[in-house]
Amino acid sequence: MAIFEKTIRNKNFDKLLRKLEQEIPDSSWSADLEAGSDFKEGDARCSVRVFERYSMMGGNRLSLTLTMFQNADSPVRLSAITAGGSQAVF
Repeated sequence: MAIFEKTIRNKNFDKLLRKLEQEIPDSSWSADLEAGSDFKEGDARCSVRVFERYSMMGGNRLSLTLTMFQNADSPVRLSAITAGGSQAVF
């Protein structure tokens, strides 16, 4: 598992979200947007996207969960967390 967090200034929330929704699947032949959820309350908004791709080396699926948050005109907060790729132990 890996975690990447970033504060992004001077970016339009919607444009950034659409760009990520397009660029992430385009970065791998097997990457897909699997699910998404959007919340808004007052001036605050949060979008969550889950991407998956197949790993040929590991023979399994890997996921990337992307969360974006913005309150009014404050900078966009981005969190990206990967998961998967481990082998089960029986």
